[in-house]
Amino acid sequence: MGLQLRSADRRRWTTPLIGVALAALVVSLVAGFALSRSGELPSADTVPPTLQLTPADPTRSYREPVVVRGNAVDAVRVSIGEEAVTPTPDGAFEISVPWAPAVEVVAVDAAGNQSSSVAVTTLALPRMRAVHVTAHAWSHDGLREAVLDLAREGRIDTVQLDIKDEDGVVGYDSQVSLARESGAVASIYDAPAALRQLHDMGLQVVGRIVAFRDPTVAAWAWHNGRPDWVVQNPSGQPYSSHYGPIAFTNVAHPDVRRYNIDLAVEAAQLGFDGIMYDYVRRPDGSLTSMNFAGLTGTPATAVADFLAQSRYPVHLAGAHLSAAVYGIASTRPDEIAQDIPLMSRSVDFVAPMIYPSHWGPGEYGVAHPNAQPYDIVFRSLRDFQTATAGTGAKVVPWLQDFSLGITYGDAELRAQIDATRDAGIDSFFLWNAATRYHGGGISPASEAK
Repeated sequence: MGLQLRSADRRRWTTPLIGVALAALVVSLVAGFALSRSGELPSADTVPPTLQLTPADPTRSYREPVVVRGNAVDAVRVSIGEEAVTPTPDGAFEISVPWAPAVEVVAVDAAGNQSSSVAVTTLALPRMRAVHVTAHAWSHDGLREAVLDLAREGRIDTVQLDIKDEDGVVGYDSQVSLARESGAVASIYDAPAALRQLHDMGLQVVGRIVAFRDPTVAAWAWHNGRPDWVVQNPSGQPYSSHYGPIAFTNVAHPDVRRYNIDLAVEAAQLGFDGIMYDYVRRPDGSLTSMNFAGLTGTPATAVADFLAQSRYPVHLAGAHLSAAVYGIASTRPDEIAQDIPLMSRSVDFVAPMIYPSHWGPGEYGVAHPNAQPYDIVFRSLRDFQTATAGTGAKVVPWLQDFSLGITYGDAELRAQIDATRDAGIDSFFLWNAATRYHGGGISPASEAK
């Protein structure tokens, strides 16, 4: 017998079927309409957010955070490493992170699409009107107070305090293992206490490390089976110079480099605001009379490589980095392996020692440099500014506050400072091996032009 549906049954079964068919028709019409408009079927959102960074303000210290600002249109999150923020409705954002030479900024939208960009950080080098202070001078009440009086009078804002000196002696209780094993450590002054006192007075402190002139470590290495740590003569004996029979360590040796970097990092972690390498060079004399075990390339390249190796660890520890260089290095780099353009790529500033007494007659067209301190300082500084152009490094000179051949006093010191200022440089370091300075030659900051 055939199945017959009553009219009510037919309505009950056919109504849902009509609904399904109508729904399918609507979907088909919408898809067709979309296809007719775009020529292709609609797809998922794959457009990343638009990310634009605002040029970052220079930091004042490697201990300060880096603040990155910008705009990330359509982003729901902007991050640098583990730090993340939610942008404002118009896309603006700001993130503060610990210092790094460069940071990657990532913007993500709701669909997971990403955009990224790199922000490069820069440092606004502080002004430094500084005097050199040895470890023994700091431990001497009279000499220390005379320096602090210069600060109290507003004549200086920075103290350069020795970390490792020309004898290879480390002036405070360093915990660097090689310093202790070689006998270099001499607790002449309390570094944390000195830093605390100077910082409490609002002063900056630059630590000086005499790098490769190091008779302490050179002698220790030579007598402990490490002759390759020492600059040698052609016969395989220590290279002798007017600095002594065994005075220079090998700039090419990785352990020698590591020792100096370890001292620099330790000092930065203690709180030194800057690290300056001195004697970051080869010994004086003909290259044919000396041998550097393991050297590939030239000594000048090895010196620059050492600075490049030092830069990030020192910055990461919180200090800026500089190198004291010979005045002749801008024109005669091969004489002491100091290639200024090459070295400048890895330091915050170079500190040329342009003492008037050290120039020969006629240098830079100056008939008698020692008697014409303004002229020789101004002209030699211009040369160093040219040599460092485009490297990012500043020029901060070492000036002469001692007598050699001609008596120097307030007037001669003031002439050098005026020349430095007229060259467009607001910073300087003063050298006197005995730590005795002519304060009358340094105008208080409030009176300086």
